[in-house]
Amino acid sequence: MWLRSALRDESGFSLTELLVVLVIIGILALLAIPRFLSITTKAKTSEAKANLSHLYTLQQTYYFERDQYAADLVTLGFEQPVLTRDGGSAYYEYAVEEASEGVFIVTAVSSVDFDKDGVFNEWAINEQKQLVERTPD
Repeated sequence: MWLRSALRDESGFSLTELLVVLVIIGILALLAIPRFLSITTKAKTSEAKANLSHLYTLQQTYYFERDQYAADLVTLGFEQPVLTRDGGSAYYEYAVEEASEGVFIVTAVSSVDFDKDGVFNEWAINEQKQLVERTPD
């Protein structure tokens, strides 16, 4: 008998109070997730920047030896890292867009749509070491 009266006297949270807390947590999550995604995207773009800087160095070395820029990555000795869609860890696909006697452009195009908006991130570097984000994601 004393157990029933003890349980009846216990105060707890009502269903309304629990729902209000869940709604507040949901709103906070909606505010935090986009900020987290932009930080993740910035971290992934560091791969493109680092590899494009490396490709710039390879192109300059090739140019000093042959007085022209290489027209493909194989000639430079650069091996495309295995992409995430193929079971690897790389997010970007690299290509020599243009190469002539005094000019080159090497691009990095993401193989993953980071924020799921249908736009793929693209970076480019040229013979003057101008690193440009052509298409932000």
